[in-house]
Amino acid sequence: MGESRAALLAWVNDLLQLNYTKIEQLGTGAAYCQILDSIYGDVPLSKVKFEAKQEYEYLSNFKVLQTAFIKHKIDKSIAMEKLCKCRFQDNLDFLQWFKRFYDDCEPGSYDPVRRRQSILSNGTLSPGMRSRGSITPSYQTKTPDRSNSRTGRNGVLKSGSSTRFTPSSEHLAMVEDLRHQVAEMQSQMETLERERDFYYNKLRMVEELAGQDINPEESAASIVRALHSVLYGTEDGFVDPDDVDQKFAEMHLQEYDDDDVEDETF
Repeated sequence: MGESRAALLAWVNDLLQLNYTKIEQLGTGAAYCQILDSIYGDVPLSKVKFEAKQEYEYLSNFKVLQTAFIKHKIDKSIAMEKLCKCRFQDNLDFLQWFKRFYDDCEPGSYDPVRRRQSILSNGTLSPGMRSRGSITPSYQTKTPDRSNSRTGRNGVLKSGSSTRFTPSSEHLAMVEDLRHQVAEMQSQMETLERERDFYYNKLRMVEELAGQDINPEESAASIVRALHSVLYGTEDGFVDPDDVDQKFAEMHLQEYDDDDVEDETF
């Protein structure tokens, strides 16, 4: 028989230094990722959305967990679609399994707060993921030995650095590039919509010509000329048809004129 929910919650809170109050809170997937990290120490916590509020964000966390399972060849399926619904029984069953797996692995010491340090510096954790003893709603207040410090790209602590996230030039360039792509796609979409309307109107005009009563005194050439006018008519912003197509149409018009089919009816 598995451990009770009270015992499991106490274990999770003690292991990860959290303040979870309900089993359902594990449905975000964030705590599961860090439990596994406490065993192997290589789960990419930077990809974990600790402030997840939407179901698609929960799924993203479980995909991080699933990738880690595959990496370490853990033979356990993750019912992501069920777990991310944050239902009690589904998460209780999974947490009971996780506790047994953890005990079997017998991991060493683990500092959960330090592992979350880069995330804590940006205040991105949800209330349940906040460390014990935290009074303020964010992680801007830290102990003296860690205040105004953050880990650099090479793992060296830089003193006096601001805890506020500042986008790098690389990120800004990426954002600008994406904006250009969006603007270009919007322009292409507008062009396609114009072309759609333009050719749709042509089809309607051809349909109207085809539905007209034929005047016996009207030549076939005049009808062909009317169709030609519709098909090869242009508007601002549209390129004229190729010369080959134009000459082909004119050749057929000339054939009608040469054959003198003025009395021909349809």
